Amino acid sequence: MKLDTRLTFPTLLLGLVTAVIPFTANLNLPLLNGGVVRWIENGQALWLFFGAVFTFCYIRPFSRPDGEKQFWLWAALWWLVLLGRSTSWGRDYFPDQPRLLFRAISVVLIAMIILPVVISANLRREIVNRLRNEPLPLWLLAITSCAFLISDTVEHHRLLAPVFLHNAQYGDLIEELYELPFMVGLFLMSFNFMARDKQAEDMAIRFNDPQLAK
Repeated sequence: MKLDTRLTFPTLLLGLVTAVIPFTANLNLPLLNGGVVRWIENGQALWLFFGAVFTFCYIRPFSRPDGEKQFWLWAALWWLVLLGRSTSWGRDYFPDQPRLLFRAISVVLIAMIILPVVISANLRREIVNRLRNEPLPLWLLAITSCAFLISDTVEHHRLLAPVFLHNAQYGDLIEELYELPFMVGLFLMSFNFMARDKQAEDMAIRFNDPQLAK
């Protein structure tokens, strides 16, 4: 595994946003009876859907060679799984529907990211190849992981929750705000990988060498 230790401006900005989130509770912002949290949740759902659509349209997986094709289809599915999870598999928008329906949706979506790994040798090879050769942005990965862990800590009131939650009344807000840098960080990492693949593809076209695109 390779690590990219450069600290880019988007990563620095994301880190600063993550650091100041706990202090939003000190501003005594109006919660509008949960309306602010619902707006943030809706924005998150749109962002996750955008992630899936952008991945599919930008990288055009069906135009890529075996391995890359399966990998990027799998990556797009991950965005849909995160979308499903963030909306309780659709229950947040259709609460009157049978619980069995949402259970079925969760099973189908999760199976769609597990089964390809089991079935597709091309996908497994591509995942291993990327883990070995793709430079992972260390600081962006750290900030994204921390944002996720802090959100989970606040949601489940774990030991360190008071460090990030200065006012229990704002628990839901702080939890949702910490999910924002997590989702943005995921997108930035994914985009970096896509941009490198596109650059390799452009070079292959320019020099008429299909091997460069692999």
